[in-house]
Amino acid sequence: MTQHRRRASARQVKRKRTAVAAAVAGAAVALGAGIGVWVSSGGGGDQGSAGQAAVAETSPSPTRSYPMSTAPRTIPAVRSHTPARGPGWRPRPGDRVVIADAGLADEGRLIAGELGMSYAGRRNDTRTGDLRLSLGGGGGGGGGQESYTMTVRGGRVEIEGPGQAGVFYGTRTLKQEVHGGGTAPEGVVRDEPAKPVRGFMLDIARKPYSESWIEDRIRELGDLKYNELGLHFSDDQAFRIESGTHPEIVSPDHLTKAQVERIVALADSRHITVVPEIDSPGHLGAVLAAHPDLKLRNGNGVVTKGAIDISKPGSAKLVDDLLNEYAGLFTGGRWNLGGDEYQALMASDPRTAYPQLAAAARQKFGANGNVADLTTRWLNDRAATVRAHGRTLRAWNDGFYRSSTAVQPAGDLQVAYWTGKEIGARQPEEYLSAGRGLVNYNDEFLYYVLGQPQTFVYPTGRRIYERWNPRVVRGTAAVPARYDSQILGGSFAVWGDHPDAQTPDQVAAGIRMPLRATVQKLWDPGTPALSWTDFTALADRLG
Repeated sequence: MTQHRRRASARQVKRKRTAVAAAVAGAAVALGAGIGVWVSSGGGGDQGSAGQAAVAETSPSPTRSYPMSTAPRTIPAVRSHTPARGPGWRPRPGDRVVIADAGLADEGRLIAGELGMSYAGRRNDTRTGDLRLSLGGGGGGGGGQESYTMTVRGGRVEIEGPGQAGVFYGTRTLKQEVHGGGTAPEGVVRDEPAKPVRGFMLDIARKPYSESWIEDRIRELGDLKYNELGLHFSDDQAFRIESGTHPEIVSPDHLTKAQVERIVALADSRHITVVPEIDSPGHLGAVLAAHPDLKLRNGNGVVTKGAIDISKPGSAKLVDDLLNEYAGLFTGGRWNLGGDEYQALMASDPRTAYPQLAAAARQKFGANGNVADLTTRWLNDRAATVRAHGRTLRAWNDGFYRSSTAVQPAGDLQVAYWTGKEIGARQPEEYLSAGRGLVNYNDEFLYYVLGQPQTFVYPTGRRIYERWNPRVVRGTAAVPARYDSQILGGSFAVWGDHPDAQTPDQVAAGIRMPLRATVQKLWDPGTPALSWTDFTALADRLG
């Protein structure tokens, strides 16, 4: 009786095992038919080769079917992505970064370190997992030096562009894709910026920042595809960089030339041009503290704050000494001459208020010469000094004076348009219709002024993202589309009017999203595909 029950129980267990194995085999067949992969049940001898044969017959190909890829999510967004089916790409230990051109060694080493890959240098062979950087091709749609093409196919990535800058930007796209989602999507990215000037300007004269803080911003700017860092290092409050020609003007808290050289070198490695500004003939208070004989005085002998007396020959020599000295330190191709807020021209009657300037103007330009003519000549002479070093020049828009009649600003001066709030400020169209290039510093969107003095408020990334584009130069209205090609780009600016209002860390946090919104609109001025909420979430994911 007991043995009979045991044999019956064994037969029942066997039947159950056979039923389970058959079910597993059927599920495997269904799965194999659904996704096109080889499946082995591993269910034991009762299923055996019959289940495997069924799977093999249903799934004759080992090729997996992938959904169509979607465009990478980056800041700024890529301009074009051609999707494809495939697994995409992610770096694995032992994968190589290889370069086709020796000039891309810096870009190759940088991205290899960032993605945990091996830098293999120049190689002609190919391996699965490779990231290859090369020069050539047309890059993005326009084929400029900042354009690139990135192809993810066959388990490899190739980034190609006409210039090193474009290839570098391709590595920034790849870095963001990997850090943000882990996998670069299959397909082809063709990308390029809409505007050639994508800047961030920092006032280190009124508020000092450490070398390391500035270098952190450079790394941030590089990853966001900015290409310009402006340094305003001379103002009424301080002069912040070591000087060999005039050490007497340097403030105690300053950057050494060695520190600046490291900053410039790091910026160069990220294809960022450092644009220096020694503002004149106004905003020279720190320089003039050591040269009181060159301070501008009105007809009553009262000193005018921050202004140099441009009627004195020693004034030009002092400023030219500095311009020539720092041209050797800042080796990039751009320079800001300043030119704004010269107090002599803000008087109701400059000729009466500053008789020495009026007399010098008549001597140079005849009976009808005026103080604006003299000031414009000053700007042109400083431009000549810097131009000799091969620089492209710009000046603030209120340094171009309407009342100047005998002398006009040099034709190659670009306009750094920041405000329409100054007395007598001209509309942007006046500069654009004259054929000048213009860089947009619109103070209603792009000015982060510490302490929020006067009417300034800290700009928000959302307002920039939703309401600003490079053609919105003054206030909230855009200039006509016919001037778009003359608008070279724009720059977000941090000014230190009340330097203790925020710590450097608070400044970094406060400008984080405005910087991302600004570069998105400089890279592609159109309406962004993402909502502000989604853009913010993307920024958080990318870090």
